[in-house]
Amino acid sequence: MLFAVLFNSFIIIMCAVVYTEDKLAMVVVAALGLSADVVLYLLCWFQKLPTSPVARGAVPYVLWLMVTIHVLCYMGLNYERFSDASDSVGWQAFFSFSNFLTLPLNLVPLVLLTALSCGIHTLALGVTVAQRFGDNLQGSMLVRQLLANVMLYLCAAMVGVMSFYMADRKYRTAFLEARQSLQVKLTLEEQSTQQEELLLSILPKHIADEMLQGMKNQANQNDVQQHQQFNTMYMYRHENVSILFADIVGFTQLSSACSAHELVKLLNELFARFDKLASQHHQLRIKILGDCYYCICGLPDFREDHAVCSIMMGLAMVEAISYVREKTKTDVDMRVGVHTGTVLGGVLGQKRWQFDVWSTDVTVANKMESGGIPGRVHISQSTKDSLHGEFEVQPGNGGERCEYLLEKGIDTYLVLKPKQEANGLNGSAPGALTSRNSNQMINTTTTNGNTVSHQTMLTNPKQVMADEQSINRRLQQELLDRESQQIMKDHKINPVSLQFVDGKLEEHYSSEKEKRSGAAFSCCVIVLFFITAMEVFIDPLLVVNYVTLAVGQVLLLILTICSLAAIFPRMFSKRLVSFSMWIDRTRWARNTWAMAAIFVLTMAVIADMLSCVPPSLRLFNSTFGPMLESLGDRGCAENPKYYSFMAVMSLIATAMLVQVSHLIKLGLMVLVVTATGAVNIYSWRDIYDLYDFIQFASYRTSMVPSKYLMTMMIIVMMISFYVFARHLEHQSRKLFLWKIGVHDQKERVFEMRRWNEALVTNMLPEHVAKHFLGTKMRDEELYSQSYDEIGVMFASIPNFSDFYTEESINNGGIECLRILNEIISDFDSLLDREDFRCITKIKTIGSTYMAASGLTPESNTNGYGSRKPEEQSLIERWQHLAALADFALAMKVTLDNLNKQSFNNFMLRIGLNKGAVLAGVIGVRKPHYDIWGNTVNVASRMESTGVMGNVQVVEDCYDILKEYGFRFIRRGPIFVKGKGELLTFFMKGKDKSSFKAGPGTTALPHQVEDPS
Repeated sequence: MLFAVLFNSFIIIMCAVVYTEDKLAMVVVAALGLSADVVLYLLCWFQKLPTSPVARGAVPYVLWLMVTIHVLCYMGLNYERFSDASDSVGWQAFFSFSNFLTLPLNLVPLVLLTALSCGIHTLALGVTVAQRFGDNLQGSMLVRQLLANVMLYLCAAMVGVMSFYMADRKYRTAFLEARQSLQVKLTLEEQSTQQEELLLSILPKHIADEMLQGMKNQANQNDVQQHQQFNTMYMYRHENVSILFADIVGFTQLSSACSAHELVKLLNELFARFDKLASQHHQLRIKILGDCYYCICGLPDFREDHAVCSIMMGLAMVEAISYVREKTKTDVDMRVGVHTGTVLGGVLGQKRWQFDVWSTDVTVANKMESGGIPGRVHISQSTKDSLHGEFEVQPGNGGERCEYLLEKGIDTYLVLKPKQEANGLNGSAPGALTSRNSNQMINTTTTNGNTVSHQTMLTNPKQVMADEQSINRRLQQELLDRESQQIMKDHKINPVSLQFVDGKLEEHYSSEKEKRSGAAFSCCVIVLFFITAMEVFIDPLLVVNYVTLAVGQVLLLILTICSLAAIFPRMFSKRLVSFSMWIDRTRWARNTWAMAAIFVLTMAVIADMLSCVPPSLRLFNSTFGPMLESLGDRGCAENPKYYSFMAVMSLIATAMLVQVSHLIKLGLMVLVVTATGAVNIYSWRDIYDLYDFIQFASYRTSMVPSKYLMTMMIIVMMISFYVFARHLEHQSRKLFLWKIGVHDQKERVFEMRRWNEALVTNMLPEHVAKHFLGTKMRDEELYSQSYDEIGVMFASIPNFSDFYTEESINNGGIECLRILNEIISDFDSLLDREDFRCITKIKTIGSTYMAASGLTPESNTNGYGSRKPEEQSLIERWQHLAALADFALAMKVTLDNLNKQSFNNFMLRIGLNKGAVLAGVIGVRKPHYDIWGNTVNVASRMESTGVMGNVQVVEDCYDILKEYGFRFIRRGPIFVKGKGELLTFFMKGKDKSSFKAGPGTTALPHQVEDPS
């Protein structure tokens, strides 16, 4: 549209310079055309065009029709009396090329429209020229002139097709890159959201955010840890919170009534329901300890009704257990205790982070549960004081059932039922929260290991289509945002050069590789070929034409091949390819290459023009007065306009250059216009004056001389191409910013996902975390994995409870927990050793550390190895158990070292066992990874019945570990609850010489030399 405005303005100005009455019609038509162009331009600018697809689709065709009519009117009205085969040919070639640059149409319609307009123009010229000369018509010359016109049109169309192809590929590539980046970004966002949800289901947000920031800071400053006196501890004090402990009464009977796998499935169903209740009653679930579930209300955000919410939660849990009782036909029930007070909430250690709470009030809440009554909610005096009459209560007499409550003199109460108004506090009575689903337990699907259930693997076509539509909507919005210019406002640019003010950004932009630079240089070859063909039709005897063609084509082919080598590296030598890539990457080299190509093209045109000589003439009288007639064959001197048209083709070749600044293009176009204008006005002064005298006779005084008209024409075209080049570079820079913006967004999302993943895998074993993050599972889908040969260890610090106080000197207990954090962190750091890669930390329970061996692929057992268990020796199969025993002894050495540094006397009491377990995750909403089975229970009893400073094992472990060189003393039979008497041994150390490991094994501190 801008090109049409400049064209009509050019016509009006040229008519106004030497105005006569016969030009009125041309001026009126040009003015009307200019008005129509301006109106349509404003409608497009302010987006006031009709919104219907049909109307918008018709706009490009209306523009083409308007431009075609403009050119035909100019040809018919401006040269009405003196028709010539070169009339408005330059403008027709200019608009033929411009159609491919500006009209938003596909290639086929553009080619057809261009062919139609050029055909109409050629036909109209042929008819009008033939009518003018009548019997004096030189038919062969007219045909040659029309064929020369066709060469120009073909040149403009071919270069236009190439420009369309290059622009189309560029924008399609940018679109595909943007779409792919957006898909990756959306995928990363989804994964990051999934990770964040999983993360926040395990940790409160304020803890997760601080830990995430701490990990980033530690990554940025790797030596920070060396300068810190203590490991980082994330611990906060929370006052006025209500703590709820709930335990399943009759769990032992329930365990014996079903298999381990069925038990885990049942617990998952029950605890998943508890998690939903916790969400409804504003509870933060802390942990699941076997059959014990405990949560807190008022953390991290304080609530006035924390006590009410906790009691409502307890009543709902009692209601929820009733269905389990009916289904399993066992006498199971819930015993719930609630206490209100202060807690220290946070995480301890450096691995397998789990949010937990510590304080004397937590101990009281635990005792409230153990001193409670099945099927009732047992609350303390402090909890009752936090109520405002919402519940009816009766004396609980907890001291009669729990010695701790009696010693502390804590009054307790049993909740009877909520008063009527209490039901409005949380929306519905507790029974309504569970009874509506009581006819059916939660449908649970089991997956083994990393295998996802069949239902989750099915691809839903509707879901895929919805995802595609979502991506397309996001992409459309991204494109609209890109067009809103906001992206350019965020990055300052020089208004003259359009260069980024940010030097690094400009350097990045200038080093961007453009794959279509070779195609742009090939346009110069095409232009030189077609303008030479045009000259052959105009003056076939001009020898310089052929010389400039040969020399120019050789030079341009060298430049083009050097540019194409980087695009087709297999077709050229490595040295040429590296040179071509250097040109693409280096701004000044690209500019030099572009200037060389346009210089060769311009010099070829100028050489042809300067080689042209005036023809011989004859004077004769006509009805218009004395006239001159050429005696030659009407060659180059009698068709000087065609050489200005060659300059138009040179401008088109300049406009095709890519990865060249608009200022460089302007300089090259000024070179073309200056050289051509100088030849037109000075060197060809006599030729143009003679042409005007022959063509227009006496009328030549009423019009702008052709030498000036042609020069102004190429100046207007130069202005048009420069405006377009500037717009193109602006768009290219906007596209570049958009691309790096999408890339940066993707990188930020990827970075966030990476840190979230690091946190998640620090809370769940890596293979378990991958299972949860890799699938879209239903809320209650169960992960479980059976293992046949696992080592389990419990290690507690019994005398830590004597050390822990909540006095002000200890900052309310935080400084005591800081010591515990150091102990657990040092134990965690042991797991980073290569020797202990097969060991998995399960959790910490207060000051008790739980770990297992054989759960990870590094253990080379339980199906992870390439050989079957029966093909492995005892030493090979239980190598991970020996590593766990080494770990237990290393923990003792580590604690002794810490005791020396902190002047404490903490001692470990450790229990070990081996056997089959079931590992799994309870509660997908708040996943809790744990292991269950008789092996775990016995390992726990080995710890609880052990002696401080010793590692206690059963006879089965003793028989295996002694083969690895571990030293034992026999303790004898001890009574274990639920198991009767078991023969146990204390592990005292390990003899280095008896250690049956590979030669590369590193000696640990507890491994001693055999004195023999």
